[in-house]
Amino acid sequence: MASKRKKVTPTKRLFRDPSGQVNLFEKSLEEELEARANTPVECLGMTFENDEKRREYFLEKLREKLKDPEFRKIEGFPIGEDDDILALSDPPYYTACPNPFIEDFIKHYGKPYDPGTNDYRREPFAADVSEGKNDPIYNAHAYHTKVPYKAIMHYILHYTEPDDLVFDGFCGTGMAGVAAQMCGDADIVRGLGYSVSKNGSLKSEHHEHGVQQQLRLGARNAVISDLSPIATFIAANYCLPFDVPAFRKMATQLLQEVERDVGWMYETTHSDRRRKGKINFTVWSDIYACPECAEEIVFVEEAFDADAQRIRDEFDCPYCNASLTKNDLELMYSSYIDRATSETVRHPKRRPVFINYSIGKAKYTKKPDADDLSKLKRIEQLSLPPELPTIELPDSQMRRVGRMRPTAITRIHHFFHSRPSHALASLWRHATEVKDRRLRHMALFFVEQTIWTMSLLNRFRPSGYSQVNQYLSGVFYVPSQHAEVSPHYVLSGKLKRLVSAFSRQHLRDTTVMASVADCARTRITDNSIDYVFTDPPFGENIYYADLNILIESWHGVLTAPVREAIVDRVRGKTLVDYQALMEECFDEYYRVLKPGRWMTVEFHNSKNSVWNSIQEALQRSGFVIADVRMLDKKQGSFQQVTSRGAVKQDLVISAYKPNGGLEEQFRLDAGTEEGVWNFVRTHLKQLPVFVSKDGQAEVIAERQNYLLFDRMVAFHVQRGVTVPLSAAEFYAGLEQRFPPRDGMY
Repeated sequence: MASKRKKVTPTKRLFRDPSGQVNLFEKSLEEELEARANTPVECLGMTFENDEKRREYFLEKLREKLKDPEFRKIEGFPIGEDDDILALSDPPYYTACPNPFIEDFIKHYGKPYDPGTNDYRREPFAADVSEGKNDPIYNAHAYHTKVPYKAIMHYILHYTEPDDLVFDGFCGTGMAGVAAQMCGDADIVRGLGYSVSKNGSLKSEHHEHGVQQQLRLGARNAVISDLSPIATFIAANYCLPFDVPAFRKMATQLLQEVERDVGWMYETTHSDRRRKGKINFTVWSDIYACPECAEEIVFVEEAFDADAQRIRDEFDCPYCNASLTKNDLELMYSSYIDRATSETVRHPKRRPVFINYSIGKAKYTKKPDADDLSKLKRIEQLSLPPELPTIELPDSQMRRVGRMRPTAITRIHHFFHSRPSHALASLWRHATEVKDRRLRHMALFFVEQTIWTMSLLNRFRPSGYSQVNQYLSGVFYVPSQHAEVSPHYVLSGKLKRLVSAFSRQHLRDTTVMASVADCARTRITDNSIDYVFTDPPFGENIYYADLNILIESWHGVLTAPVREAIVDRVRGKTLVDYQALMEECFDEYYRVLKPGRWMTVEFHNSKNSVWNSIQEALQRSGFVIADVRMLDKKQGSFQQVTSRGAVKQDLVISAYKPNGGLEEQFRLDAGTEEGVWNFVRTHLKQLPVFVSKDGQAEVIAERQNYLLFDRMVAFHVQRGVTVPLSAAEFYAGLEQRFPPRDGMY
């Protein structure tokens, strides 16, 4: 599928009004940018005159790399033109393609593996973690699913030392990178339940028993990647430092310019016919035909109970008084010429039914009057803005889901009414005109959050506190009642929250490298990573590539779905294919992880078949599973909340890569009883000794005989060695050599 879109040539101006005059507010921002232009920066051991010179150097290196046909043949390479990939990148720290500077980053920040001086020792993190999503940083940008960074911090603090190298190849929006950096923030670490001494050592209730390792305060370095360009772009903006006051000024000016462009579209006349109101949102309703009398029914007008603030399950036809439910109705359609393709298209009939608007601090509701309807008609007659993507949606699971089929949405621009199309285009145009690249990326990070909310996916929720972000997460669901929100309604409060969230976080150096990459093709050096945290896709929970095209199309860089590790019936990916892809990814994690080090895998799928596939892929790659715990994110996904069989709390798998000593000894004793007991002896040392839950000693599942046998068999099979003992012989030998206590060895 082509990712071509209409090219827009940005103007040379920076934050100027139509008169061309620069006011004092704008001048102060320009002065800040000029001051930064005179500040030397260090990057990967090189010193540059300023940050812009650093970018110029690495952008040219990346531009040369993109011209190499072999580079573009790397599996998982995104769909996009060179200029779009370069525009989205900020090398060397972030590239919207496989990052060619990763090896340099690891040489600069990593610590080479030396088996001769390796005294690393950790038990698995044997405690259930509960961290909520109600955090300003976590909520700074929405995504289909992500793990709270504070939850990840527990694992990073446990398994690593300051300046260690953390890797996540399914990074999503980069919470592992945020967590790695936040391990240096004493206040946030204290908020997780740790006490922090003056020398930076930590104590926690999680480490009252078992190995008394020394936990230390301090930022960790991170390499993060994902197959999705939009996910990694969000991740990079989370993790790379920027000037927060300059961002606030820039974003404020951006909103002012958008108001000048499209503010007239969101004005309405008050009932006194004298005052003008500012539209917050307009509620649109699908139009249906009554099955009894065939008259047109405006769904919201008849089904909305204003007193109870809810949509009624049953209502009467206003024409024939027949008692109806939504399922009884037939959706009505209208045809028009698509201006992007000049083809006739057929879409559901919709009508605006009421407007919520503000005059000062007072809010009002009204039915659209003749002026409102005339204005909407005038906007519909405007040409499509060039920034609006018009690419065709590929055949996909999201295109086939229930509420997408009747909508007849086949192209990106079909997701938007005319008015939000022009508002989004204005936001995007002014964001791309920001001169400073880092601030430009943050401007896009800011405005792209309006795309889902300003699309037809945004539901009208009568009882909701706000009509912002009322779309269903993880699915394309076009509702019968749509809340079309204005830019100022979405972004005015968002800006304040972003400034507050990032003001503290970004007072630090760059210690994260991000890229668009297939997790199985990382280009990372062997045995160079100190710890892996990963939250991979599980089965067919979420179709990331399908969903991300809605925003990625605006950037012109799309996910290459061929390497996406999911079960996908439309693309012919079965559970077997999924397991094979996951095994490739775990093979890569095994290759880059240092021997004796740990990987944490978050798992959230209710199907035993998917759970078994993950375990099998893990063990075939050489990892040894040592513990399985709970991670409670306190707020479920749509699937978790609504599906009867869905896992409500995520599982966390702790697995380790055997160290060189065990592997060397196993090669000598392979296929013998002594090899079996050497493995068991070493494996038991990796398991928790005591776990307390609610004041009681908890059974450690991995210390039970059947799981020890499973791990032993998997260890042999993965290395192509015959298992020398039957289960009965193993259990008998285990009893003799390792006396059990409460059924645990």
